[in-house]
Amino acid sequence: MSVKIRLTRMGAKKKPHYRIVAAEEAKARDGRFIEILGHYNPAKYPESIVLEEEKILGWLKNGAQPTDAVKKLLAVKGISLKKEQAATTS
Repeated sequence: MSVKIRLTRMGAKKKPHYRIVAAEEAKARDGRFIEILGHYNPAKYPESIVLEEEKILGWLKNGAQPTDAVKKLLAVKGISLKKEQAATTS
């Protein structure tokens, strides 16, 4: 079982917002997920990004792989740097 941290689309037609979830790689984009880790709303100005850092770091530590879109969101919030720092101090 390979776990990915990815976006799940929510919202009405032409008004998307996204959940950031941990899900099995084989599941559909909007299918079953393991845990909700945050949300992202690109329609707001400025964009709304809410992340649960402890949960995300826990999943990354256990080997979950973020998608490219999620990597960008993590970089905006500075979480990818924390992951690297935690890995070097351990």
